[in-house]
Amino acid sequence: MKNLIKKTPIPIAGLMLGLAGLGNLVAGYNIYYRYLAGILSVLTALFLVGRFLIARDSFGPDLRNPVIASVTPTFFMALMILATYLLNIIPNLASSIWYFAIILHIVWIIWFTISFIFNFKIQQVFASYFIVYVGLVVASVTAPAFNNLKLGQGIFYFGFAAYLVLLPVVIYRVFWVKDIKDPALPTITIFTAPAGLCLAGYLSSFSEKNIMMVGLLTSLTLAMLIGVTIYLPKMLKVGFYPSFSAFTFPYVISAIGLKMAVKFWDANSTLFWLKYPARLTELLAVVMVLFVFIKYCSFFYKNYQNLNMTVEAEKKAVNN
Repeated sequence: MKNLIKKTPIPIAGLMLGLAGLGNLVAGYNIYYRYLAGILSVLTALFLVGRFLIARDSFGPDLRNPVIASVTPTFFMALMILATYLLNIIPNLASSIWYFAIILHIVWIIWFTISFIFNFKIQQVFASYFIVYVGLVVASVTAPAFNNLKLGQGIFYFGFAAYLVLLPVVIYRVFWVKDIKDPALPTITIFTAPAGLCLAGYLSSFSEKNIMMVGLLTSLTLAMLIGVTIYLPKMLKVGFYPSFSAFTFPYVISAIGLKMAVKFWDANSTLFWLKYPARLTELLAVVMVLFVFIKYCSFFYKNYQNLNMTVEAEKKAVNN
């Protein structure tokens, strides 16, 4: 088991985030779905924490990879969401975890900026850069649960500004510079996440909404969803990589954002048709999280079999 945990890839944090978010997305259908998703998210987290405790030295080389370094904050984002699961059980612990995760994410932004932005290379830019800077807006989505709308609003403005700055750079990198290797190809799905996250963050942390802002974020979310979903079959064809985690949380957060937008626009008696793409995105989110979860289970099972075969081979060699 120890050797298996050592093989836990850091990008699995994206699946952890996808599961945590999915629990909130489907809670309205059955609260037990939320609990199940939350438990699976925590179990995923334990694998990552286990690897850190058992093989801490292996993190350094991984984090020199800009893709892995930029998806790592999904762990902090997941902690922010998981903290809401504890709010009615252990409120003080939940609040501590939430603030701690925000601090960790901010520290990561500073480290990542020094490590990769100060030594900027366009070939090292990926859609996963959105996670580092815009991902902090998860705090805006969860801020009402912790009665800190002011913090949520401030973080929203930071995340939205970062999105506007990064968007043309990442578009240029992905569609003009190109040359994205197969293992990093699934990260293109992350194009879907920032607009949906900002939409959910804005609707959560602002009591008075600007209809133009909601309209802009809703339009961006739909446009990114359509573009990424059209490209999805090509990304799936590359075969499983740990970066498949990127197929989970972008759809989940986009579904959450659109679901909230449906309520907003219904209240304003416009865009009644928005409920249809919102429901479709919700279905896609469930399907993609389950798909990636099964793929990861298969990944660990194959590693387990390979480890057993290696152990048996070593025993035979010793006996001979």
